[in-house]
Amino acid sequence: MRSFTKHSLTALALSATLAACGHAPEQSSATAALPPVELVADAHSRLAIYHPFDLTSDLSHLSERQRHMVKLLIEASEIMDDLFWRQAYGSSAEHLLSRLSDPQVRQFAAINYGPWDRLNNNAPFLTGFGEKPAGANFYPADMTKEEFEQADFPGKIDQYTLVRRDQAGQLYAIPYNEAYEPELQRAAELLREAAEFADNEPFKTYLKMRADAFLSNEYQASDYAWMDMTENAIDVVIGPIESYEDQLYGYRTAFESYVLVKDQEWSEKLAIFAEHLPALQHQLPVPDAYKAEVPGTGAQLNAYDVIYYAGHSNAGSKTIAINLPNDEQVQLDKGTRRLQLKNAMRAKFDAILVPIAEELIVPEQRAHITFDAFFANTMFHEVAHGLGIKNLVNQPGTVREALKEHASALEEGKADILGLYMVTQLLEAGVITEGVLEDYYTTFLAGIFRSVRFGAASAHGKANMIRFNYFAQAGAFTRNEHGQYAVNMDAMRDAMNSLSAKILTLQGDGDYQGVGELFDTMGHIDAQLQADLDRLAAAQIPVDITFRQGVEVLGL
Repeated sequence: MRSFTKHSLTALALSATLAACGHAPEQSSATAALPPVELVADAHSRLAIYHPFDLTSDLSHLSERQRHMVKLLIEASEIMDDLFWRQAYGSSAEHLLSRLSDPQVRQFAAINYGPWDRLNNNAPFLTGFGEKPAGANFYPADMTKEEFEQADFPGKIDQYTLVRRDQAGQLYAIPYNEAYEPELQRAAELLREAAEFADNEPFKTYLKMRADAFLSNEYQASDYAWMDMTENAIDVVIGPIESYEDQLYGYRTAFESYVLVKDQEWSEKLAIFAEHLPALQHQLPVPDAYKAEVPGTGAQLNAYDVIYYAGHSNAGSKTIAINLPNDEQVQLDKGTRRLQLKNAMRAKFDAILVPIAEELIVPEQRAHITFDAFFANTMFHEVAHGLGIKNLVNQPGTVREALKEHASALEEGKADILGLYMVTQLLEAGVITEGVLEDYYTTFLAGIFRSVRFGAASAHGKANMIRFNYFAQAGAFTRNEHGQYAVNMDAMRDAMNSLSAKILTLQGDGDYQGVGELFDTMGHIDAQLQADLDRLAAAQIPVDITFRQGVEVLGL
């Protein structure tokens, strides 16, 4: 179970409410007693879909100063956790959890950061709650898309603002540094204090600049500073970063944090791959216009143990690799950093992927399910986020703005399929030396079954549904009478190439309608696949992991 906040945060009187969704507007934890809520779905059985895992690492090599810095970073991360509750649910964790007497139901609500089951298409599991708003608490609950698109106000699509109504009912944007001023002030203080204990100068600089960003609402400079770090043993990814929670438009970013300890040995093994990124971009299977942008060559590939998750990163399914920053300009100038979260990845491989393969992969191909292949497929998924196209080919504007709420899911689909494309290229060029191609393709197929269980509410889940259905139509795998799947190597390779080209073209053209049609026709689970996924549930194979984490778990 995730550790709960140590902060009692003062909520702000913002003008929108979430009354339509069955709960109150943002408020302080001193709210008067609220009525209890009851289950409308079996949260007890749903809790079993999460495999508990102690989030630890060997910290014996850290100095006392570094260990103290880690504690400060975890404290700052707890603030990010509180802010994400307000963005996702609309109020504090206590506002909901205090109304739940059953410890298991309370834990399930904590995992989901609200009353909606994130791995069951955001279905509400408590009474008094309707559908989860597509725009979470980033927009007024009663705002329509037509109203938003016709409105014109400063900060309309700014990723670091909330949309609210003024006293006349007109839409306006309030920057995060104003909406969450006291909390971000405290987070900035903690980062500056942590910087005083940092021995690595670039990391010290980054912490101070990230603190400044919390107060200025300008994050690009700190993103550049984060890209300049290469030797720091401790890292933190913190702030408003990903836009997946905004399923209305994909514009607004959610608060999150990861506290990380570098695995030096594995990082050295990965360093060689970064040299090949420009060539991989050039080889993408699309016309030149769709690969004309050249990412920065300063990209880094490193492995870490993650020792704390907070906010968006800790909600529902857990991230096992990171590709940041998301700022398109920083990506073009500097590239990105790809962080592989090795301990969390290993937990998912052992507890989930191997049991899935034993149930759904033909016996003669199960030996091709390997951790090295899982690690590489996951890593090159993150690499692929930095490749392809960021700006539209034949018109001004970015892919993200043009594809709106579809952008995140299609980007995840691109990263998955291009990641496999890159593995194929590098293995055949002799750059990757572990295993054979069938390891990577078979592990990739098993990985689709793992990720598609996240459901349609997840961008990753949508991407997996499209890829599974596309591969099925292309004959990339077969299913025998026992309900076991086998990879068809040649057909999978052909499907990989054609789907790569399709997604890159949709992105470069900013084809909103075409992406919508792709999701409508292939973004679903058919009856046969659902029956196979039900077998995984019947075998009590977890869907994801949840963490016991914090200072006490780490022994700090």
